[in-house]
Amino acid sequence: MEDFSRRRFLQVSAAAGAAGLMAGMPAAPAGQRLRLGLIVSVEEDADKALKLVHDLGIPTCQASTDDFSDRVYTALKDAIEKYGIEVTAINSSGGPPNVYDFYQGPLTIGVVPRKYRQQRIDNFRRASDFAKRLGVPAFHTHYGFIPENPNDPEYPGVVEALRQVATHLKGNGQMMLYETGQETPITMLRAITDVGLDNQFVNLDTANLILYGKGNPLDALDVLGKLVRGVHAKDGLFPTDPKRLGEEVPIGQGKANFPRLIPRLKQMGYTGALTIEREISGPKQLEDLKKEKAYLEKLIA
Repeated sequence: MEDFSRRRFLQVSAAAGAAGLMAGMPAAPAGQRLRLGLIVSVEEDADKALKLVHDLGIPTCQASTDDFSDRVYTALKDAIEKYGIEVTAINSSGGPPNVYDFYQGPLTIGVVPRKYRQQRIDNFRRASDFAKRLGVPAFHTHYGFIPENPNDPEYPGVVEALRQVATHLKGNGQMMLYETGQETPITMLRAITDVGLDNQFVNLDTANLILYGKGNPLDALDVLGKLVRGVHAKDGLFPTDPKRLGEEVPIGQGKANFPRLIPRLKQMGYTGALTIEREISGPKQLEDLKKEKAYLEKLIA
């Protein structure tokens, strides 16, 4: 059974290839320019979340929730209309547990852990249906620590799970965005190629590749650039303690190198949102968001 699965992956890869995947890429609207976004949690209070985006003068957001109830749908729909914010993607972790570290992360995140795999597939399908009701064109998440070794016995099951999610999203006319960080860029590209569907793309988190010690965003563009359909504007430092992720820091104080990254994205034809993510809370978060917005606007201009 395992040998058959591996042959199937090779057949899909050969049939699709990079060119086949590129053929399904949505074209950017003519004349569209880079614009800022903010990732916000809408599960508890969608109005408050989108009011923050509006008050900061940011035109887009990614909306994060694990609750796809009518309550959250109605609140988010009303807030979108009230504040005129474009939601570029829905984000969901797929439900607990999710531990973002080197030790418990591989056991808890995304569709990689067999214990939670079906739960995550089902929840990601619900997220897709939720996004469709709102007219949101994409869903993104961390799909887990995708095995670096394609001969890993867990790899076929992970690819099949990803294919199930991608197929559902494709049926809803949506993009499936893989958020970078927990695997090397080439591992992500291999998984996308092996899944073989043309609605798979990348949400480039500019800090996560650094925080997990998997690379840097500039070099990642050599591998994944043509698939990038979302960007998390975030900064960080490489890990120096093998037991802990690197430190997230305000944009401009880490290793992401936005003065080089933004021109490179423009050169490659990226015209989507730069969605700011600052993973702290309280007054310092708002202070940092204002500074980061001003910093990025200068670079975009």
